[in-house]
Amino acid sequence: MVFETPSNDLPSGLKTEGPLQPPRQTPFFLSPSVPPPSQPPSGSPAAMAPAAVLEKPTEDQISEDRMETAECVDRLSLLRSMPEAAIECQVCVVGAGPAGLMLATNLGRWGIKVEVVDDRADQTPVGRADGLQPKTIETFRQMRLADPLLQRGVRVYDIAFWRSTPEEPLHRLGREVHYPPVIDVLDPYILLVHQGMVEALFIEDLKKRGVEVRRNHAFDSYSVCDSKGGPLQVNCRANVTQDRKTLLTQYLVGCDGAHSKVRKSIPDAKPVGMSQSSVWGVLDGELQTDFPDIWSKTLVYSQEHGSILIIPRERNMTRFYIELKAGPKGDRNQLGQEFVMQRAKEIMAPFEVGWKYIEWFGRYQIGQRVASRFCDNHLRAFLAGDASHTHSPKAAQGMNTSMHDAWNLAWKLNLASRGLAKQTLLASYEEERRKIALDLVNFDYEHANQIAGGDAVALAENFKTNVRFISGIGAEYGENAINMVEAHSWVMGEAKPGCLLPPAKVTRYLDSNPVDIQLDIPMLGQFRIYLLMWDVHQSRIFLETFCQAIASPDALVNQLSAAASVSYAKQPRVPAPEDIYLRPERYTAVSHLFTFGLITTMPKSEIEVSDLPALLQDSKWTFYLDDIPEQDTRGTLCTNKWLGSLGPGEVAIVNVRPDGYVGSIGRWDSSIDDAGEEAAKWLDTYYDRFLQVPVAAAS
Repeated sequence: MVFETPSNDLPSGLKTEGPLQPPRQTPFFLSPSVPPPSQPPSGSPAAMAPAAVLEKPTEDQISEDRMETAECVDRLSLLRSMPEAAIECQVCVVGAGPAGLMLATNLGRWGIKVEVVDDRADQTPVGRADGLQPKTIETFRQMRLADPLLQRGVRVYDIAFWRSTPEEPLHRLGREVHYPPVIDVLDPYILLVHQGMVEALFIEDLKKRGVEVRRNHAFDSYSVCDSKGGPLQVNCRANVTQDRKTLLTQYLVGCDGAHSKVRKSIPDAKPVGMSQSSVWGVLDGELQTDFPDIWSKTLVYSQEHGSILIIPRERNMTRFYIELKAGPKGDRNQLGQEFVMQRAKEIMAPFEVGWKYIEWFGRYQIGQRVASRFCDNHLRAFLAGDASHTHSPKAAQGMNTSMHDAWNLAWKLNLASRGLAKQTLLASYEEERRKIALDLVNFDYEHANQIAGGDAVALAENFKTNVRFISGIGAEYGENAINMVEAHSWVMGEAKPGCLLPPAKVTRYLDSNPVDIQLDIPMLGQFRIYLLMWDVHQSRIFLETFCQAIASPDALVNQLSAAASVSYAKQPRVPAPEDIYLRPERYTAVSHLFTFGLITTMPKSEIEVSDLPALLQDSKWTFYLDDIPEQDTRGTLCTNKWLGSLGPGEVAIVNVRPDGYVGSIGRWDSSIDDAGEEAAKWLDTYYDRFLQVPVAAAS
């Protein structure tokens, strides 16, 4: 099967020369009183609400808009004047599963007013998803949420294959390393943790920032005002009394599962795909067995009775996925827990299998479907997680892919809510994540069939072929507005636009700590701009002219930073108690929108922070020495891993998106007089593809 492929003071302006300054309490990058950028080219996307495009509307347009929105305004006024006023927010998330909570947690951290509604009375207590892949573990590390999961989860490093036929008793065919060294990840294993533990982690983080999930709230419908900038009206039914609740929101995101009501409310967002005839049972419980590979991920195939996929779980439990291929052909209700337990014993014979207790039982029919659309025409309502794609659970992809849908969408909604995003940025969500969903269901179709077929050799080959994708690091995006591929290719290393930033080990200059550079800067919704060079002194003129150019009033990067500073002054990120240890202000001293990092192979003894331009002095916590290749996953320098090679006089810039994907890469010969200015123009060109200065900030 193949599918289609936090002060209110405004910043005072960027310093470009002078001695090392003491730490500032507020970002200084940019004066907000700068002229607006040049007009966007013809055909460029319009701005998202509440921001407007930079072109001023005519009086006729204003009059027409007023007439069109009068009815909408009257209705909103009525809603706000009711005894129980409508709940107002910037983003309404429907569904408090892993996808919805991942989205809400990030938006809540960044200061966006978010509401989460869920039709359940409580979080997931038992069952459901249970495996975190290496990229997902990295994402939780970036969010500083990984430690509780790593402490409680079970790590699986290998896969075992067993088989029996009428002629041969059950025997082991072999073992495979789950993630061989060819997969460049910090955590080369699956981490088995219960979905409820993941949800609890997000819910606790939301509570720290004053956000509570609205339980027993079932989504009913939503409507759009005639005004493009007017809020969406979201209608819910609450509690057993079915009380009507109304929310007014700028954006709506349906994370409400495979039977999503939000999806059904979006025109033409139909699930496309197919179901297979086989039915599988799932059992979670504590086993009593003499089977030797119970603590490995294990596929057991019986030619007579079907397959079992064994997954070790936390709290001494084991999950069985049990194929019911020879069961009753009639009512699926006949395939109850006792029947499934008996089938498991038959497949596992001659080994004994019993249960001390069963915590959860379920069954499902395999199907692979992808929604035809992940958003509405106006880029106001979106789908994420199982609402947009469904597949079998046996490759441990569902929760991972769902959370990374939200990871991709969160930073885009943050910028759009602040008026900093062009339409093309939100449009990239469907373009990027629908591609991943199609890749997933095509892989899942083959993988599920090979598990059911019991061909260990074919399954192992399929796994090896797709292991980068399964781990999460192979989820790659194509060229688009935010993934800029140069006409003349500079890409020679592992860092490539549309791909995740490869892991690398460097020394943080300020305190000589070895750090994983892809994790060191916390997830604050910022872009990371890394400058790489062998010798800072040799590249001094480039760095000075580059920093002066991006701090000039005409520079778009400068104007965007000023607008972001104003936005975050009005609507700041929401702190948490642990921030006193994490010190996020270290990374916003220069800009709320960009963090600049400098990477050099020079010895620490040959350079001081005071040797750097002022902008990079104030980025001293992201000044790195590329001097510990022996600690890297590949045993190589960060510079060589990312770029392949870098000439003695070359300077490279790697733009990294807030979700950790590389956006663009450029190189310059630092000996050329205007190279620094050209690099600054290149930077503006990249960000002008999808970001804008809101009208209010520009004026």
